[in-house]
Amino acid sequence: MIELWAHLRQAKEDLGEWLSMAREDQGQDILDALGEQVDALTEHLRETELRTLLSGPQDVSAALLEIHSGAGGTEAQDWAEMLLRMYQRWSENREFSVKTLDFLPGEEAGVKSVTLLVEGPYAYGLLKVERGIHRLIRISPFDSSGRRHTSFASVDVYPDAGKDIEIEIKDDDLRIDVFRASGPGGQKVNKTSSAVRITHEPSGIVVSCQNEKSQFRNKDTAMKILKARLYEREQQKQNAEKQAQYDSKDAIGFGSQIRTYTLQPYRLVKDHRSKAEESNVDAVLDGALDNLIRNQLLHEHSQKNR
Repeated sequence: MIELWAHLRQAKEDLGEWLSMAREDQGQDILDALGEQVDALTEHLRETELRTLLSGPQDVSAALLEIHSGAGGTEAQDWAEMLLRMYQRWSENREFSVKTLDFLPGEEAGVKSVTLLVEGPYAYGLLKVERGIHRLIRISPFDSSGRRHTSFASVDVYPDAGKDIEIEIKDDDLRIDVFRASGPGGQKVNKTSSAVRITHEPSGIVVSCQNEKSQFRNKDTAMKILKARLYEREQQKQNAEKQAQYDSKDAIGFGSQIRTYTLQPYRLVKDHRSKAEESNVDAVLDGALDNLIRNQLLHEHSQKNR
């Protein structure tokens, strides 16, 4: 945070110097340099403003991000894979590390569900606004008649506080199953019963991990995910507004989406909460999410301060 403020102050001082020069010499080179300094200060200001919005106790944490395809078979599973790529590219753009913890492929294409661990400064604080139903409208590549289809996928995000999460889990409350991994991986991964599924019976939460070769490591990772989900559930109970939002996500279908990505008959990404819109759909699907995330954080901040 100190470095962030130092960069902001330096950008302001640099702009002041170029303004002084521009008062004496309004040549094109000076004006071009002045424009670059304005852009630099604007970028530093936006990033600093964004950080001030991330003041939650877990915002600085890494994030566990889950994507689940909705009803619709191959079409929805392909959309889930598009979202997976979008979040992977967004993470790469921010130089965050991404690790796949669980991956369940679709029957023909795409993915049924996937769990990612996204590690980087304020990963959870930034990604938490992505929680909800995402809707895609397009001409289906799987429909020979070229008809327009609507697909849905859900995104859930939990803070990963590692071993710092203090959640009591009784062994008697757990059912642990092992099975052969079905996703991509080495020959050993797919031929041994190394995948682990843990069911927390009191809450009904089911988590699984199959991307490690070791059953022990898969179990350890699955427990980590379970703790994060139980922690998030406790946080939800303490915040009536968040709980209401979470409970409203009953089904991955019509009427519950937080964002719509329209590819046909026009091209637009619209966030239904902040009302923010992006016309460059390809850029958004390629990971350009910062404006949408920032607008939603500002929207939530303004709602809290009404």
